[in-house]
Amino acid sequence: MEKENDLKQRIQKDRLPKHIAIIMDGNGRWAKKQNKERVFGHQNGVNAVRNVCEAGAELGVQYLTLYTFSKENWNRPKEEVEALMKMLTATISSEEKTLMDNGIKLITIGDLSELNPDIQKALNKIIEITKNNKRMTLILALNYSSRWEITKAVKDMVKDAKDNKIKDEDINEELFSSYLTTGNIPDPDLLIRTSGEYRISNYLLWQIAYSELYFTDVLWPDYTKADLYEAILDYQGRERRFGKTSEQIKM
Repeated sequence: MEKENDLKQRIQKDRLPKHIAIIMDGNGRWAKKQNKERVFGHQNGVNAVRNVCEAGAELGVQYLTLYTFSKENWNRPKEEVEALMKMLTATISSEEKTLMDNGIKLITIGDLSELNPDIQKALNKIIEITKNNKRMTLILALNYSSRWEITKAVKDMVKDAKDNKIKDEDINEELFSSYLTTGNIPDPDLLIRTSGEYRISNYLLWQIAYSELYFTDVLWPDYTKADLYEAILDYQGRERRFGKTSEQIKM
């Protein structure tokens, strides 16, 4: 706790990342180390989600996006997927108090139409309950993949072009971004991946063009508030140039 408080005190509140995105990795390996089934790791990963949400809201982070379930995750063993879906439904319902106590608004990105109706119902309920919370927005990337998102955006733009809603000369980066599921959300300033893997895994590929990337060996169920503070401090020690030179930034 002493280390956690020290790290928190060192964070510069005026230089916080506005949007943090996290690839929550390592649940399965964490469970394996304890001779448990993979789903045991997912269950314990919920505690890390709670810690990170509380820490982000306390600091003043405005947006937190968590890679919760990818379209590729359907390829995992059927038993694991079914257990994940049941756990997700239960967790969404049980975390209402955490969200409300911390003033957190919940929204989702991804193709929810493929999810179990029970999950959709639980999500819609909690989204409605938290819609007026303003302290922080928590974005769950559910049944999400960046290539799916980009392909969908292209299809939607083609349809609107055929319907004369947009013209060729209207198309630019800003317009394309508005067709993504994150259209009203600022791009992540910081992307964190846990468990020692160095991949983006089809996550927010368009949006992280200039995000700072941070990788840690910590397995997700072990991830604490202190780990988040360390990532933010590392971020604050970097110079973000967006294609400019150091001299231009300092002018």
